[in-house]
Amino acid sequence: MNFFDTVQELLGTSRFVMSTYLSDMSDADILVRPVAGAHHAAWQIGHLIVSERRMIEGIYPQSCPALPTGFEAGHAKEAEGREGALFLPIKEYQDLMTAQRRATIEVAKGLNESQLMESAPEFMRSYAPFVRSVFLSIGGHELMHAGQIAVIRRALGKAVLI
Repeated sequence: MNFFDTVQELLGTSRFVMSTYLSDMSDADILVRPVAGAHHAAWQIGHLIVSERRMIEGIYPQSCPALPTGFEAGHAKEAEGREGALFLPIKEYQDLMTAQRRATIEVAKGLNESQLMESAPEFMRSYAPFVRSVFLSIGGHELMHAGQIAVIRRALGKAVLI
C-alpha cells in the first residue's frame, strides 16, 4: 500500500460516514441547530467544501471546480449566524462535495513522493506541515464534522445509522 492508497481510503471512509449521516436529511433538517449557538449542517457542509477547496488550491492552483457566487463568503465563520441566506438545498451541497472530492483525488494521484514531502503552503502549516499532511487533514476534518452532524441527527430524532 502506498500513500495514495492510504489517502484514498481515508477520504473514502470519511465521505462514507458523512454521506450516510446526510442520506435521510431534508433541506429543513440541515438548518437545524442541536443547541443555541451550534453550527447547523448546512454551514458545516459548506465550510468543509470551502476548506477542502482552499487546501487543494493551495497545493495545486486552478485544480478545483468553481463555487457558486457568494458561496465562500456565505460559509465563512463570521457568516455562520445568518439564517437561510446563501444556504443551499442538500442535493446541491452533495453535488459540490462530490465535485470537490473528485478534484482532490485527482490532485493526490498526480503527486510524487518528493512533492508529498514538501512543506504545505504557509497558511495551513500549523495543522498540515507537509503536502501529505493536507490530505490527511481533509479526511480528519470531514470526520470531525460528521460527528457534529451525528448530534444534529439525534436532536432531530433520526435513526442511528452507523
